[in-house]
Amino acid sequence: SGQHRVPRAAARLLAPVGDPQKVICVGLNYHDHCQEQGAKVPREPLIFSKFPSAIAGPFDDIVHPQDTSELDWEVELAAVIGKRGRHIEEGQALEHVLGFTVANDVSARDWQMRRNGRQWLLGKTFDTFCPLGPAIVTREAVPDVHDLRIRCSVNGQRMQDSSTRHLIFGVPALVAWVSRFVTLVPGDVLLTGTPAGVGVFRNPPIFLKVRGSGGSGGTRGTLWGRVPACPPSQRGDEVQCEIEELGTICNRVV
Repeated sequence: SGQHRVPRAAARLLAPVGDPQKVICVGLNYHDHCQEQGAKVPREPLIFSKFPSAIAGPFDDIVHPQDTSELDWEVELAAVIGKRGRHIEEGQALEHVLGFTVANDVSARDWQMRRNGRQWLLGKTFDTFCPLGPAIVTREAVPDVHDLRIRCSVNGQRMQDSSTRHLIFGVPALVAWVSRFVTLVPGDVLLTGTPAGVGVFRNPPIFLKVRGSGGSGGTRGTLWGRVPACPPSQRGDEVQCEIEELGTICNRVV
């Protein structure tokens, strides 16, 4: 009707999925990400998880825990399950997907790689470590989910720039694989992995900071023209994650 509208500037977008039963993640699932760290291409999907309490909105803040000094970014394509299934055949797997959204698999690398017995969970699941959004784009509206440009910028400086063509295991293969172990239910979120360009594997490594504590190495000033979703802030580093056809999320570190 056009009669019930709220100005975008006056609205806060929440995550399109707020409290899923499961947040399932995939590691080492881009060829270029394996290459940047000298890792072998996995023969089977490497699965880990985040707790649903890690989910944040598409423009919410990322809270920098005092427990880490190695906060990193990972732009990821996320698939949202729309139909319950177990032991799903790969050929029917997309029928179980409602749609797709953008995710940032925020990671505390010290906890992921050296602490907690090198189990990844704690380093991946601090509160606010899974920004999602800006919306779920239905499966039918995405021409080819395996041919989308995927990018991440920090303070306007491009850090990740790849394509979902470089996924090692595509969405149907991942849905089928995970359903061998657990029942997938509507609302479950599946993060499909990140491409090359994360901070920990740069030389020297670059990590996200709260403003006033050193900065991430990203530049400011004229580069703000490239980051329309994130206006300049006196808070921490700004991380923008975007995927072609799906949209952009932008989160500040506080």
